[in-house]
Amino acid sequence: MIHSTIGLFHTAMAFLAMATGATVIFMRKGTKRHKQWGYVYVTSMLLLNGSAFFIYNFGNRPSLFHLFALISLATLVAGIVPAITKKHKNWYPRHFYFMSWSVVGLYCAFWAETGTRLLNGQHFWWAVAIASTSTALVGKVFIDREAKKLFGKA
Repeated sequence: MIHSTIGLFHTAMAFLAMATGATVIFMRKGTKRHKQWGYVYVTSMLLLNGSAFFIYNFGNRPSLFHLFALISLATLVAGIVPAITKKHKNWYPRHFYFMSWSVVGLYCAFWAETGTRLLNGQHFWWAVAIASTSTALVGKVFIDREAKKLFGKA
């Protein structure tokens, strides 16, 4: 299942990011613990995305997974920068939405990685599409519900 040291590191960072991302999502926002766990999440995601560029499962060229790593990195940066700088009056909603979607995207990526490892191409695209779409829909419902509590809107 894991074929290299970088693959093992990537997997470890993925599980750390999944655990800390879920922790941050469900805890009270703005507390010292939220920020501490949030920085662990951001660090693990940076390492996860960085390590993705050293993994080539489909020959020696970039794949669709590398594109999604770039999108994940962009979402992460778009979520953490507003919280660090607090320059915009709407920094908090930006932080909330981008970081929330970063976590949802991570869980969608889990399905793609699991499909790659377990399905060996057979029914891969359908299984990943159904699992990822379901995950994204559940994530959207949760994000909209939380946004309504925090900002009075979805």
